[in-house]
Amino acid sequence: MKERGTKKRLIGTVVSDKMDKTVVVMIERTVLHAEYKKYVRRRKRYSAHDEENACKTGDRVLITESRPLSRTKRWRVSAIVEKAV
Repeated sequence: MKERGTKKRLIGTVVSDKMDKTVVVMIERTVLHAEYKKYVRRRKRYSAHDEENACKTGDRVLITESRPLSRTKRWRVSAIVEKAV
């Protein structure tokens, strides 16, 4: 059974900040291919809630799982790990 209060946390890069109070964060991970034993990059995009519109494209951010905020948003921006250059 899942512990109460534990939420997933991921670090990714902001790829879009065009919406109001929403950013699109791309999470990239490497997975070992079952047959060829080669590491393959897998990417997934999440819509995350950014209350202050603080994030810009290229920022590295920490996102935390939350209750559904809209049809596509289930994550919140917890912290900006690194600002874009």
